Amino acid sequence: MSHGHSAAGRDRRRLLAVFGLSSSVLVVEIAGGLAANSLALLADAAHVFADLGGIALALGAIWIASRPAGNGRTFGLYRVEILAAAANAGVLIALACFILFQAWQRLASPPEVESGLMLAVALVAFAANAVSLYLLRDAQARSLNMRGAYLEVMGDLLGAMSVVVASVVIGLTGFRAADAIASALIGLLILPRTWSLLRDATNILLEAAPKGVDLAQVRGHICAEPDVLDVHDLHAWTITSGINVVSAHVVIRRDADGGAVLDSLCRCLSGDFDIEHSTFQLEREDRRRLEEHGHA
Repeated sequence: MSHGHSAAGRDRRRLLAVFGLSSSVLVVEIAGGLAANSLALLADAAHVFADLGGIALALGAIWIASRPAGNGRTFGLYRVEILAAAANAGVLIALACFILFQAWQRLASPPEVESGLMLAVALVAFAANAVSLYLLRDAQARSLNMRGAYLEVMGDLLGAMSVVVASVVIGLTGFRAADAIASALIGLLILPRTWSLLRDATNILLEAAPKGVDLAQVRGHICAEPDVLDVHDLHAWTITSGINVVSAHVVIRRDADGGAVLDSLCRCLSGDFDIEHSTFQLEREDRRRLEEHGHA
């Protein structure tokens, strides 16, 4: 479990920095969107606001998950990270639908937009999001919650870029509907990545096999051990990002050294499948017959 704690400690400072940058972008975009009458800026501000909620959830999850395990929660509170990711995805999906509805209404009657101010604000937001993306570039590979924050900032960056393009188009051509079109693009950018985040979080909550772990290969590696005759009741799941767990009943030869078998199995799964937490119940052949009788 120390791997999860150390990674969370490294990620906390980066999340705090991104939270500060995103808060600044939120204030600037709300003020600029109201002054320029730009739905695209306000839509991007709404997206940033949801992302701030997601980052706050991530920070809270890191703090809660760092608390020690107890008798009531033997794995601690690591699953809080996954619950936060799922809640964040739900908020983003609702936000995307709202933005798309507002953009559709504006397309029917595009209002006047101050394109110069819109461009200046969008450039500031783009620069701040680029810095945030750089801060999260490594951490997003370690944690589902950090990946969620990274994807949110990526969406903000692309949203700011679309506002930049829309403001240039309005300034050069007078095509005011570009503001609503940019808003719709921001809404559409949110949906695919959010669905992927929600799917991954749901799979973990349903205790599906960890991504990248093939149970048939795990079974094959276990059975390849010289003193192992069979394996049954094999299960693999994820506690939180980066912490995969396996449990299995392993049938061994009557004269096998149980301690040596356990050491070999743990080294195998840790090295080949990145599974640090393994629980094996070693059984002799006669015990397997008793189990089958009990399950009948």
